[in-house]
Amino acid sequence: MESRFAVNCSILFTELPLLERPQAARAAGFEGVEFWWPFDTALPGDAEVDAFERAILDAGVQLVGLNFAAGDMPGGDRGLVSWPQRSLEFRDNIAVTLGIGERLGCRAFNALYGNRVDGVDPAAQDELAVENLALAGTAAGSFGATVLVEPVSGAARYPLLTATDAVEVIDRVERESGVTSVGLLADLYHLTVNGDDVSAAIAKYGDRIAHVQLADAPGRNEPGTGEIQLERYLGELQEAGYDGWIGLEYKPSTTSQDSFRWLRQL
Repeated sequence: MESRFAVNCSILFTELPLLERPQAARAAGFEGVEFWWPFDTALPGDAEVDAFERAILDAGVQLVGLNFAAGDMPGGDRGLVSWPQRSLEFRDNIAVTLGIGERLGCRAFNALYGNRVDGVDPAAQDELAVENLALAGTAAGSFGATVLVEPVSGAARYPLLTATDAVEVIDRVERESGVTSVGLLADLYHLTVNGDDVSAAIAKYGDRIAHVQLADAPGRNEPGTGEIQLERYLGELQEAGYDGWIGLEYKPSTTSQDSFRWLRQL
């Protein structure tokens, strides 16, 4: 299996308990894994954190991506970064998330921006987001890591839809705080579903892309089940100089194991 592909263990191998998924990914031939926030609370206990870290270490895989706490994702939440009522929760979560990552050698941390909130000025949410991303970026940069900003589809109140939307936020963080350890998460599925010109985004922002994820569309299943020209985009990413990990963040159309056949063909 290509070592540059990493399994997102929050969406693949869901037939197994979460702590068994890193080992399943390793048994399938992968060397890297990534996770959405793997706990029920932004401040899990030490025993929970230790068990999560041990599962990854025992499996012999590299943690290549980890989300900050993002609220109730199944319930529709998409991050805490710009959510005034939960800003302190995000700030408290920074140390926990980055602590896990630093101990496990992870260098990419996804900070989902958050939905628009009723009764709150969007400009005030954006200002808060910049402050919080600067705080997270400063902490991540202290050990050579990067905080990721991601355009997302399927959430009507999530304001970052295109690569340009995300890069404008990243630029504002740098302009207002001087923090440079914030980068673009280019999810080829979300960008496509949102109608972005993926090839143009790769050409324009190739040097800003700090992590890549993929799924096919429609359906968000494995490559080959939809219409996205994923092989083309992967080639364009390589030409643009991207040599980092590519997260497989898709729902398998059959079993997780069967969903990797496209990689052998690739």
